[in-house]
Amino acid sequence: MFKLDLIQTVAFAGIVLFIGYGIRRFIPVLTRYNIPAPVVGGLLVAVIILIARRFDVTLFEFDTKLQSPLMIAFFTSIGFGASYAQLKVGGPQVVLFLILVSIVALIQNVVGIALAIPLGMHPLFGVIVGSLTLAGGPATGLAFAPQFEQAGVAGATTLIVASAILGIIVAGLVGGPVATFLIERRKLATARERSFAAPPVVNRVENFSTESAAARLKTDADFSFAFIKNLVVILMAMWIGGWISDWLTAVHITLPVYIGAMIVAAIIRNFDDVTELVGLSSRVVDAIGNAALSLAIVMALMTLKLWELAGLVLPLLVILAAQIAVVVMLSFWPVYQRMGRDYDSAVIVSGFCGFMLGITPNAMVNMTTLVERYGPAPRAFLVVPMVAAFFIDFPNALLITACLNILK
Repeated sequence: MFKLDLIQTVAFAGIVLFIGYGIRRFIPVLTRYNIPAPVVGGLLVAVIILIARRFDVTLFEFDTKLQSPLMIAFFTSIGFGASYAQLKVGGPQVVLFLILVSIVALIQNVVGIALAIPLGMHPLFGVIVGSLTLAGGPATGLAFAPQFEQAGVAGATTLIVASAILGIIVAGLVGGPVATFLIERRKLATARERSFAAPPVVNRVENFSTESAAARLKTDADFSFAFIKNLVVILMAMWIGGWISDWLTAVHITLPVYIGAMIVAAIIRNFDDVTELVGLSSRVVDAIGNAALSLAIVMALMTLKLWELAGLVLPLLVILAAQIAVVVMLSFWPVYQRMGRDYDSAVIVSGFCGFMLGITPNAMVNMTTLVERYGPAPRAFLVVPMVAAFFIDFPNALLITACLNILK
């Protein structure tokens, strides 16, 4: 048995992450359906450990103390995206779409719970195969996994991963056909002549010209300073957010540990939008957050006990099938109807199916495929990414927490 300490575990997770990228490169279907590299690599290790266990062999013992801080760092980076200025740009459409998807997230939990009980499962099983992994995705699911385990859902982490992966696969298959039906049936867009002219050649030297140097972090020193500054701001948000989370716990308010950090990050972001004193870089913050998320997910998946999934497959598939049907029906009404009943709203529907069953990249791929065929949909590309990537996490976390407090 290989016993890995804290640093060795993170290093091993990094290696597994790049193995996941390599597998995606050689198996294109994984890329086509947006199966994340951390999921591919982490599940591979989990399967190998499962096979070894059948022969009574324990391959690894991991020290995962850094998994939680890395996950909190990711959600802190999400908090920095909650910009009031961005919300104003989208206007009422962003607010309306956020309200709609928040209501749908609530419906997902109601449907999940209503089916879990007659199937003989814990009611929180339905929340897992509800907004936790569908509207929330694997990151939100894994962040809440310890609380679901403590609430009595055996094998919650394994179930969360299984539900999230199935959702990601389905999201890539549902969104496009639903939106295409709306576009073709209602003649929302006419086929446009495609231009096969060669794309313009980008002068990469000009991209780093003196005039644009400051905005593009022109030197290594600039980038290093920006990276360190944004990293320190993220750590400060996590630090202060930890105090807020501790206070909430002390007054018996059960919320995920990352909520405090997300709140602080959102405050800092909006303060910086007004004053520009901090000088946040969305590129750097996103890069740090994505790196933290990738390592955290790999570490979570490497330690999965896949053998705990036995007996849960049928209830999982039944509830997931119902959730797909619900999302498709709600796509026609109220989402399509309330978002404008036009071409842009049909493209929004494809994104809605993408991230309410899978993850934000599913939404973007669904919408991109449509606009390549039918033409631009600028309103859709403004509204969906803002809600899917940032704003939905706040109401969804509150919904999940409410379910935990009521049903545990």
